[in-house]
Amino acid sequence: MQSTLPDPAPMSHKDIIFRKIVPLRGPNVWTYRPVLEAWVDIGELEDFPSNKIPGYPERLKAMLPSLVEHRCSYEERGGFNRRLDEGTWPAHILEHVTLELQNLAGLPGGFGRARETSERGVYKVAIRAWQEDVTRTALMKGRELILAAMEDRPYDVAAAVEELTDMVDSLCLGPSTASIVDAADDRDIPAIRLLEDGNLVQIGYGAAMRRIWTAETDRTSAIAEGISRDKDLTKSLLSSCGVPVPEGREVDSPEDAWDAAQDIGLPVVVKPVDGNHGRGVFIDLKSREEVEKAYSVAVDEGSGVLVERSIPGTEHRLLVIGGKMVAANRGDMIKVTGDGKSTVRELIELQINCDPRRGPTENHPLSVIRIDTAARIELERQGLTGDSVPAAGKEVLIQRNANHEFDCTDEVHPETAHLVSLAARIVGLDIAGVDLVAEDISKPLHEQGGAIVEVNAGPSLLMHLKPGVGKPRPVGKAIVDHLFPKNASGRIPVVGITGSRGKTGVARILHHLLQITGKHIGAATSDGLFLGKRHVEKKDCAHWQPARRVLMARAVEAAIFENGPATILGEGLAYDRCQIGIVTNVTDFEHLRADYDVQSVDQLWKAMRTQIDVVLDGGASVLNAADEQVVEMAELSDGEVIYYAIDPDTPAIAEHRKKDGRSVYVRDGYLTLAMGEDEEPLIETIAFIGTPKGCAPHEIENLLAAVAAAWALDLSPDLLRTGILEQ
Repeated sequence: MQSTLPDPAPMSHKDIIFRKIVPLRGPNVWTYRPVLEAWVDIGELEDFPSNKIPGYPERLKAMLPSLVEHRCSYEERGGFNRRLDEGTWPAHILEHVTLELQNLAGLPGGFGRARETSERGVYKVAIRAWQEDVTRTALMKGRELILAAMEDRPYDVAAAVEELTDMVDSLCLGPSTASIVDAADDRDIPAIRLLEDGNLVQIGYGAAMRRIWTAETDRTSAIAEGISRDKDLTKSLLSSCGVPVPEGREVDSPEDAWDAAQDIGLPVVVKPVDGNHGRGVFIDLKSREEVEKAYSVAVDEGSGVLVERSIPGTEHRLLVIGGKMVAANRGDMIKVTGDGKSTVRELIELQINCDPRRGPTENHPLSVIRIDTAARIELERQGLTGDSVPAAGKEVLIQRNANHEFDCTDEVHPETAHLVSLAARIVGLDIAGVDLVAEDISKPLHEQGGAIVEVNAGPSLLMHLKPGVGKPRPVGKAIVDHLFPKNASGRIPVVGITGSRGKTGVARILHHLLQITGKHIGAATSDGLFLGKRHVEKKDCAHWQPARRVLMARAVEAAIFENGPATILGEGLAYDRCQIGIVTNVTDFEHLRADYDVQSVDQLWKAMRTQIDVVLDGGASVLNAADEQVVEMAELSDGEVIYYAIDPDTPAIAEHRKKDGRSVYVRDGYLTLAMGEDEEPLIETIAFIGTPKGCAPHEIENLLAAVAAAWALDLSPDLLRTGILEQ
């Protein structure tokens, strides 16, 4: 659905006006990726390219120095700045400024184009849209920045970037989820974001789909997740299978905590039974006062409190995916060194939080250190508070179980890797973050008295993607490979149909033919929305949103979509790639003039070619051999080309058969399948129920297109014959 902005008032000065902004949410006339298409009216500025406004290029480059990285049409660093100096127009400048604002906000790269329309001074500007609200805001701020530079007035670029950065942090996929989606994309597996501002994502289409929610998947058992939250139960299960765990028990009061500590032997750990993220966890406690204070904090972080034997060594987090350990990080203690004049609180800011890797968002691998209850207790043990001023050179311990910032994947002993994989299987988690304490991760745990202390569901991936020290690990890829074994594509057969006429007829026949295979077929066409044998909606559903609903239906095993040129131009395709692309004809563009500025058959052809551009390598393009414009699309197809036409002597078919290509036509009154020079008469045209001899040629053409598509989907001649007779 396009958003139309209010009609602009008459321009009394140079301005940039947005006529409308059209979200193209799938493959479109510009690119394979979602974009926002802004219709921009520059009015009088058509007569004022950048080199005709004194000082304008210099001011713009000073406001956004990083524009020097834009290569533009010169394909060299500084190429866009060169265009500014030579003279270019506001729409082109808006394209680059908007992309750069997105880049500075954390969305690097991206597609951008600016093209004239048939109306003087009006342009279409297409900008890659990772998230529509972010890109829309970037467009608006890009306009403001350009006008400020043009009019030689100040503009707070830093504030604009900060606002966009906040939007990216809150609205775009988090880095952990994005790593999985990117890994799926690398394998050409499609993804659909199911929440506009969340990390619930569908990977794959229809019956082939899987779902993820950051590091949880649709294979993550709710029972296993419940077990992992109950640390006492987890320990019991692990211990029963011979996995080393620290001795301990659940306690119900400060006094009971001290009794347990005495029974176990000091030092001990006090932590919540079902807490997470390390909240309320206190280690190496050696006195009654420390134990009872720790209890009073831990009890508020969960439904109960555990007291356990303190294991000597450093805490490690090992990531297990699909039964294999794929990454490991080592934690470290947080310390500051006194300078004789700064307080502990100030030292934390000066020596720790100044690290750019630390921050409050998911893009920061390390968290900001604060003096919380655990830190206050740690300082008290050293006779200090946050306001104390340590002597110069004195080391002060702030936090014992700090960020797991050191990658140590290559150091993990094979026996330990096997042990953590076993722990994940015992709990029942397909993806688990296993915490263990050991003095040397390169040695077996039993040799050093190490133990597994927790098994966590939904573990953080960021520490492995962006470790503070060491090599990043491809954990997103590991999750995708776990969900989709080597030969799984995450795809179902998708058929897309476009053309000026005949789309609905082809979709109707093909829907019937595919149903006789017994598969659950989804369809979004002008006839409505179909899921299996249910006619879910009886209205025009040849649009992006209904088609998306089909792809999100878990039962759907094959899908058919009708995409008119208006859908391609105004919404984009609902799918990234398809098995079969059908083009019936390229005519009739008059109805597209006003809304889409289509002024010629050539422009219509460029829109319809989108359907063929997205055909998969192993798929097929079904093309009307009787339409010369359609025939020209054959060279665009990554897959096989199958021609259809009533006349078997149509030049494109005759030439195609010489190359052993497939085609469908009518010969001597029979619908015929041809593979090169070999022909197989399928059925006499007079036998078509509801299609008497002498029927309209376009009805025969619709049937030929549908049969060609079904044949490309491996329906046998017998099934095709049966399906045609049952129409």
